[in-house]
Amino acid sequence: MKPVASISLDLDNLWSYLKTQGAPGWETFPSYLDKVVPRILDVLARCDQRITFFIVGQDAVIESNRRSLKLIADAGHEIANHSFMHEPWLHLYSREQLHAEIGGAENAIAAVTGKKTRGFRGPGFSTSPLVRDVLAERGYEYDASIFPSALGPVARLFFFLNSTLSAEEKERRKGLYGKFSDAFGPLKPFTWENGLAEVPVTTMPLFRLPVHTTYLMFLAQKSEFLAKLYWNTAVTLCRARGVAPSLLLHPTDFLDVTDVPQMSFFPGMKLPAEKKIALVEHTIRSLQRHWQAGTMADHAACAGSVAAAPQLSIQTA
Repeated sequence: MKPVASISLDLDNLWSYLKTQGAPGWETFPSYLDKVVPRILDVLARCDQRITFFIVGQDAVIESNRRSLKLIADAGHEIANHSFMHEPWLHLYSREQLHAEIGGAENAIAAVTGKKTRGFRGPGFSTSPLVRDVLAERGYEYDASIFPSALGPVARLFFFLNSTLSAEEKERRKGLYGKFSDAFGPLKPFTWENGLAEVPVTTMPLFRLPVHTTYLMFLAQKSEFLAKLYWNTAVTLCRARGVAPSLLLHPTDFLDVTDVPQMSFFPGMKLPAEKKIALVEHTIRSLQRHWQAGTMADHAACAGSVAAAPQLSIQTA
């Protein structure tokens, strides 16, 4: 039998990108879910693939978004928690604030989808030992907030240079995308001492470069051949090192700047949506050839009883 791999999608909405960017108008919670969710579900249906959707609680309390979120659940995909307000500084929250943030998202998501969330990913890979303790206290089975890449600080610098954030707002976001030392974290699922499973977002073995599809779109904007070569290299290295990938998708992998003009600042948005979708299908089918691709819950079940090494007290800060 093929080793178990996973595919997930962080359902970050338009407002959450604008909020992280510091752009005006996010407070009205503009949405593109009605446009992008049918596209995503169509691709997954063509590939006969179930994945995990990490949903933001705030989206679930807005009536106009509920039909799209219900479509995801009705299609049989796993529903997981991506916080309530999508703030990438959860590592600064108190225990009480974390319970309110995570619990509020749980309730809002369950009210729309009928699903109780048992998996979590912090916005911007924001995490800490306290976040994980709160997840364990709330009965979560797994976390998926570790991003073992050396390019996190580079991505953060690029983001800051292209934002209109104040110095104070940049300080709050200083943990965005992790830190350089995260590159030395494990690539395979493992279990923390409190019993919570962790499924890291896969980066390229040896080089620890990002391989999630948003990065591939950035490369494909320059050269589609280069993007596919880069992905195929990651697949080869994963197979050689015995790493079953956890592939991360985003809504922007299915949209272009004509769909969402407000997202012109985001890397890869100049690439036509049809080319992006074709590249997403290429990665999914490639994953399916070599691994048993499933949900994050499927992958987390492989964590077993392997505990994180003592030096991996990973905290985004």
